[in-house]
Amino acid sequence: MGCSTTPRKEGISTSRLPEKPDVLVAKRHHLLVRWSHWLNVPILLGLILSGISIYWASPIYQHKSDPLTGNFDVAADIGIWICGHVPGLRHYSSPPDWVYNHLSLGPGMLAPALRLHWLCAYAFMLNGAVYVVGLISGGGWRGLLPRRTDLLDAFRMLRYYLGIPFAKLTRRQWPHPSFNTKYNALQRAAYFSVPLAGCLSVATGWAIHKPMQFHSLAAIFGGLDSARVWHFWLMWIFVLFAVPHVILVFADGWDTFRGIITGWSARVTRSEATGNER
Repeated sequence: MGCSTTPRKEGISTSRLPEKPDVLVAKRHHLLVRWSHWLNVPILLGLILSGISIYWASPIYQHKSDPLTGNFDVAADIGIWICGHVPGLRHYSSPPDWVYNHLSLGPGMLAPALRLHWLCAYAFMLNGAVYVVGLISGGGWRGLLPRRTDLLDAFRMLRYYLGIPFAKLTRRQWPHPSFNTKYNALQRAAYFSVPLAGCLSVATGWAIHKPMQFHSLAAIFGGLDSARVWHFWLMWIFVLFAVPHVILVFADGWDTFRGIITGWSARVTRSEATGNER
C-alpha cells in the first residue's frame, strides 16, 4: 500500500542501470504486500456500497420527522438538498433516496447488502493477514514505524505538496524535500494509521454483528450504538485516505506507481541507497 520517492537500505539490489551508472534498481514492496494492496480496492468498494445500504435500514444520525417530507434521516436530507440545488436533478423521482441510489446498492436492499458486506468483511480480514505476512517477510514493517523527526518532516512535505500546483502554474522549480527513509513522514503517518483503522473496523464490525456474544467488545466502544458510530466513521477514514493517496501517487510520478505494481524502483542513487535509516 505504499508509494514513495526514496528507498530503504534493506533489499537493495547490486545491479546498475547501464545508462546511469550511479543509479541502482531497488526492491520496494514484497509480492504479498502488492497483491493485498490491489485486492483492497474491490474489497473496500464492496464494503462501502453494502455498508451504506445497511445504514439505510437503521441510520445512526436522525432528527425529528420533518413536517413537510416526513424524513428523519440525515443522509436523506443530503439527497433532498442535492436534488434541490444541482441543475438537472430538480425532477428526480425520489430525492431522499438519491444518496442510497448513487453511493450504495440502493434502498430496500438490506438482505443482499448484509450478505455482500460479510463476504467482503471476511475477504478484508484474510487480505489483512496476507498484508501483515508480506510486511514481515519483506521487512516493510520497519518503514511504518514513527520517528522523532516526523512532525517537522511532515510540515516540510505538506508545504511541498501544497506548493506543487502553484509551482506548475508559475513554472517555478519546486524541489522535493530530501529524506533517506522508505516513506516520507506524511506517508508513514497515513500507512501506519490505515492498518490501525482496519483493525478497529474489524473489532467494531464483530461488536455490531454479535453484540450478545461479544458484549465485552461492544462495551469497549461504549455499547452497540456507539460501536455503530465508530464503524461508520472508520469507513470515512478509508475514503479520505484513498483520494489524496491516488493524487499524491500521480504527483510523485511514474516510478512510484511502478513500484507498487512490479515491486522495484529505479529512482535511487547509490548514496541514498546506502544511507542509514533513523
